[in-house]
Amino acid sequence: MTYALPTPSPIWRRIIAGVLLTAAFCLPAAAQEQHRGFYTPPAAGTVHAIAAEHGMVVAQEKIAARIGADVLKRGGNAVDAAVATGFAMAVTYPRAGNIGGGGFMVIHSAERHEDIAIDYRETAPAATTSTIFLGPDGKPDPAKSRDSALGIGVPGTPAGLALALEKYGSGKFTLADVLRPAIDLARNGVVLADDSADTLPDWYRRLARWPASAKIFSRADGTSLREGDTLVQTDLAATLTAIAEQGTRGFYQGPVAEKLVKGVRDAGGIMTSDDLKSYQAVIRAPVRGSYRGYDIISMPQPSSGGVVLLETLNILEGFPMAEMKQGSAPSLHLLIEAMKRAYADRARYLGDPAFVNAPVATLISKDYAAKQRAGIDPDRATPWKDALSAPPHEGDNTTHFSVVDSKGNAVSNTYTLNFSYGVGLVAEGTGVLLNNELDDFTAAPGASNAYGLVGFEANLPGPGKRPLSSMSPTIVLKDGKPVLVTGSPGGSRIISTVLQVIVDVLDYHMDVEAAVAAPRLHHQWLPDEVRIERGFPDDVIAALKARGHKVVEPMGQTSANSIAVTDNGLLGAPDPRTRGSEAAGE
Repeated sequence: MTYALPTPSPIWRRIIAGVLLTAAFCLPAAAQEQHRGFYTPPAAGTVHAIAAEHGMVVAQEKIAARIGADVLKRGGNAVDAAVATGFAMAVTYPRAGNIGGGGFMVIHSAERHEDIAIDYRETAPAATTSTIFLGPDGKPDPAKSRDSALGIGVPGTPAGLALALEKYGSGKFTLADVLRPAIDLARNGVVLADDSADTLPDWYRRLARWPASAKIFSRADGTSLREGDTLVQTDLAATLTAIAEQGTRGFYQGPVAEKLVKGVRDAGGIMTSDDLKSYQAVIRAPVRGSYRGYDIISMPQPSSGGVVLLETLNILEGFPMAEMKQGSAPSLHLLIEAMKRAYADRARYLGDPAFVNAPVATLISKDYAAKQRAGIDPDRATPWKDALSAPPHEGDNTTHFSVVDSKGNAVSNTYTLNFSYGVGLVAEGTGVLLNNELDDFTAAPGASNAYGLVGFEANLPGPGKRPLSSMSPTIVLKDGKPVLVTGSPGGSRIISTVLQVIVDVLDYHMDVEAAVAAPRLHHQWLPDEVRIERGFPDDVIAALKARGHKVVEPMGQTSANSIAVTDNGLLGAPDPRTRGSEAAGE
């Protein structure tokens, strides 16, 4: 089936013109440090939220954010705008925007009085075994899951975005409509700038291993594209056109699917045509909890994000956080100790719900949190071995965007290729940059993934299985209406980032832009260390060390692009950690 494509609006034409004519500018030294995981908070008063009255998109990449905002201006709802943004970022933000990976979307539908979670996580090919990532000696071989085609999961993004549009879009836009901007950008090219210009040269050697990838991301002399160069992706434009004309069949069946399978198998992978044809995105009930009178709506398994977030918030709810100074040692100590316990439970219990019966109801209960809270000493760090409670009875490169429309519908979406630029492989003739998401499985009980997250039997590889994730797209409601839409990239650091934004906004009544810009820290049970960003006072760090915490810098990359819904309208907070992030509204 083919669709009539609408004439782009004048706003969209200006966006295209700006993309093609943008002049290159120099990358400040501070920005170079930021994309390597170092972050220095901006000076007080220099970060401001962007206000909008009718709708807003906040994303890590400004062209895609403007495309989503244009959909809102043309009468689309938050889901229409999110899907357009997601497909656009597959072109403009190849580091993590994708149709060759997967992710999660949380939707608050004001019109339907419904909260929905869409799971479009990658799945393991049918030939996957529990020992696939072990070496001849029976020990985990990280190169197999991180650097080879064996680590490629069946992509879920096209199915997930299409499902969201079909079920929860406004009905005013077809799939072809929302794909048009992405197709035009891929065909005509985008000027490399901002975060893509910052990161592509660093990751180029990984891409250049594969001839089909090198052909797209290289200059004529065989070196990496750099700031000011034009990135043209004609094969990707053709793939997106196939989706526009045939729906998801254009990706999961037919010529594109055949090329994807050939590209993966020629590189040593095990994906088959049947793996692609059988992929399905899943509509799930989100995990729900409460924190100080607010409702927290987040992503269920196979993401660990919602469960770990709610468990951590439940532990913190019993402490008088508001009586402690934000960023003080007593406040940070409690955050660390709560994180430590929830991440320990993540490692032991969580996995793909189709394969694992995790005790979720217990883990997110207030009673269980009270037991966890009782073990926290306000003056001393708990050793990691003691952070494991009695058993209950029962990536780095990702990108997040938030959307709110004029009717109160909200979307929080996080999707990923795992590493920056995934495994680096573009399947010849498709333009699709593929993930290495299967590294999120646990290669063997007690082994860790690339982010140091330890796992056990619940997250071993298996045929058709979805690896456990940390992605935490989250919507905070008050009296049934959104007040905060947030999420982040950052592998294991995603959950702790979302946690701190929520605590800063709800406990400390910080403006959303200040909450997003504030320095963050992270503890994930193992390794038993506190990762921090720059910006914490020396006396606070000293006080944490005096309590027994091992403090290490840097924390690593995060980017909590968030929207606050206030009585005076929408406030968008693009994270200053990413050059080129933007809040685009009307």
